[in-house]
Amino acid sequence: MKPSKDISRLIEIMAALRAQKTGCPWDIEQNFSTIAPYTIEEAYEVADAIARGDLGDLREELGDLLLQVVYHAQMAEEIGEFAFGDVVEAITTKMIRRHPHVFGDEEARSAGMAKGMWEKIKAAEKAEKRDARIARGLDPEDHGKGYLDSVPVALPALTRALKLQEKAARVGFDWSEAAPILDKIEEEIGELREALASGETAQIKDEFGDMLFAVVNLGRHLKLDSEAALSGTNDKFRSRFHYVEQALDNSGGSLEKATLDEMEALWQEAKSAK
Repeated sequence: MKPSKDISRLIEIMAALRAQKTGCPWDIEQNFSTIAPYTIEEAYEVADAIARGDLGDLREELGDLLLQVVYHAQMAEEIGEFAFGDVVEAITTKMIRRHPHVFGDEEARSAGMAKGMWEKIKAAEKAEKRDARIARGLDPEDHGKGYLDSVPVALPALTRALKLQEKAARVGFDWSEAAPILDKIEEEIGELREALASGETAQIKDEFGDMLFAVVNLGRHLKLDSEAALSGTNDKFRSRFHYVEQALDNSGGSLEKATLDEMEALWQEAKSAK
């Protein structure tokens, strides 16, 4: 089998990998649940390639992510649910329906995207999805019955906190400004101190989570994405620590042999240098 730019070749490869008698043992034993973590990981690697500005790597990572889509579609086809073509049809249908000002008739295109149209389209899609679940004998509410239950559980915790807060804010459950949230953060820090003094692991974990949630809320009011902000700090920490590592190496030392005071001094140099 030869490589190809045609998507059908990738579908053929996945079908061959999943073939019960001649396929790859590892691929054959996988299911939706075991593959899901890889799907999430590949999405992060796409984002990482973009952040690094490496378009060559981005091409490879997009291929890895596309493979995940094909993998899930192949498993679904094996149990008679849907195939890759159905996935493509679903997303093309959604894009055309959500952009009547681009793909609609001449009147719709000339009118542009009317105010409130997006919400109407989303509501229609939600109703259609609900009817489809009922027809398949499933619970009509695919994420539960609560107002916040539509926020995916699988999101990274900081992002999920942001999404939960944003949705609650739509019905007025929100701080009116950022300043009081600083007081809330200080309150949560105080409760964390009390938990630390108690030594109760479960209580410490709970109060630490409350503090993080409040910090995410502050970021939201400051128009900051906590994931993005923390990602920037992670990169800054890595860069400064690498400076310390290189400085020690240049002087004949090492991270393992250096004292904390030596590393702290180099850390302050790194801060001044950047």
